[in-house]
Amino acid sequence: MERTTGVVFPAADGTRSTSALGRAVVADALRAVDPVGARSAEHETNWRHGYLGHFRRLVEAGLLSREAAVTVARDGLASLHARMRVVPDDGPEAALEEVFSTSTGQPLRTATVAGTGEVERELSLPYRGQRLRGDDLRRRLDAWVTAGVVEPSCAEAVRAVMDNPDWLDLRDQRIVVLGAGAEMGPLPSVLRWGGDVVAVDLPRPEIWRRLLRTAHRYAGRLHLPVRPGTADDDEALAAGAGADLLHRLPQAAEWLLGLDGRLVLGNYVYADGATNVRVAMAVDALTRRLQQHRDDVALAFLATPTDVFAVPTEAVRHAERGYAARGVARRSLRLLSGGRLLHRNYPPGADPGINDSLVPQQGPNYALAKRLQRWRATVARDAGTSVSFKVAPPTRTRSVLRNRALAAAYAGAHRFGIEVFEPATSNTLMAALLVHDLRTGGGPAHAHPWQDEAYAAAHGGLWRVPYAPRSALGLAVLLGLGGARA
Repeated sequence: MERTTGVVFPAADGTRSTSALGRAVVADALRAVDPVGARSAEHETNWRHGYLGHFRRLVEAGLLSREAAVTVARDGLASLHARMRVVPDDGPEAALEEVFSTSTGQPLRTATVAGTGEVERELSLPYRGQRLRGDDLRRRLDAWVTAGVVEPSCAEAVRAVMDNPDWLDLRDQRIVVLGAGAEMGPLPSVLRWGGDVVAVDLPRPEIWRRLLRTAHRYAGRLHLPVRPGTADDDEALAAGAGADLLHRLPQAAEWLLGLDGRLVLGNYVYADGATNVRVAMAVDALTRRLQQHRDDVALAFLATPTDVFAVPTEAVRHAERGYAARGVARRSLRLLSGGRLLHRNYPPGADPGINDSLVPQQGPNYALAKRLQRWRATVARDAGTSVSFKVAPPTRTRSVLRNRALAAAYAGAHRFGIEVFEPATSNTLMAALLVHDLRTGGGPAHAHPWQDEAYAAAHGGLWRVPYAPRSALGLAVLLGLGGARA
């Protein structure tokens, strides 16, 4: 077996099987609440294609009660931490929980870059070539709510930020952006508003050159981890900056533990394929480490809309009205497809509804990486931690556009009432919702974790369209490919 270092999957029969881990973790998460579902997951013979129903079942099992949802989350995380492993560069494989007892390597120091731009104290949103603010932004929020693109609570939260511009002054927080170069992260907005960003990303000079240009452009301060002895000019900083969470996790943890001020640990990491689970687990281990040694850590997450969520009855009714209004066209397409296309999004009267927007092309590793973040948000909130968890809209990020099928589906999605956002619109909207949560203690308290997840969701319309998303996916791909050729 080839030696892979850092946070790794457990080995079995000479391989590190991602499918074996996924089956085992989902089964462990379900076992106490849904033992039949746990056995079904354990005996799934085609995890690569069969995972969809099991990830839906995780949500359905949690709807039994608040305690059930927290149990699923807690047991899923416990299973992951018990099973995942760490392989140092020059030592024996060990349990993930032992990662922080290994050498931290050379300590990182903090370099700070102060921007030269003007502080902005009015919320504005880039949208289709314009920058919306004031009444224009309010009208856009109203239009999104009417079209079912965002939940009404999302528009209300953004309006609250607009009505309280002093909330944008985040100098009392240290916004830690894990995955600082990610297109969906809040780094540009926080710097625009004059705040402090603690940037964590891989030691790749091209990433840091771009981040340094952003820092100089705006008014905030960028704090970055650099190797000792690194000079303070931009080229030297770009060459010497970075913290590798996958392979140098103790080093990154020690650096973050030494920072002053309240930390808001924002998780915006992403990697392709199985590495996504590995880096997501590294971040979760880091999260636990910081929580164990500091009592001032808040958490922030962005959820993908292409997952399974329980949704409010108002969203179900919106979808039902749309389904009833498209009768003739729907019946014709369903007949032509032999009943495979354009199923209704929800059973009539569902409360809550189950929106299943999982996309098979994204695969079980992506689903697991995103689900473990939801589990951490649930467990942390249950323990009293301040948590910002927001469903982000479908967005034309580089990672999405690399997948031809997904890129085509996004190009054709508007035919079904789904709005796909540009990255600048998404990351600014999500940054505004983060501000709302930081200034309101994580948003309103809800009786059940599914309601916490649904609050202020900006799902792009997936929750309120008439048709179950996967039943329209093939048509969206065809329409998107046709539009691209045209």
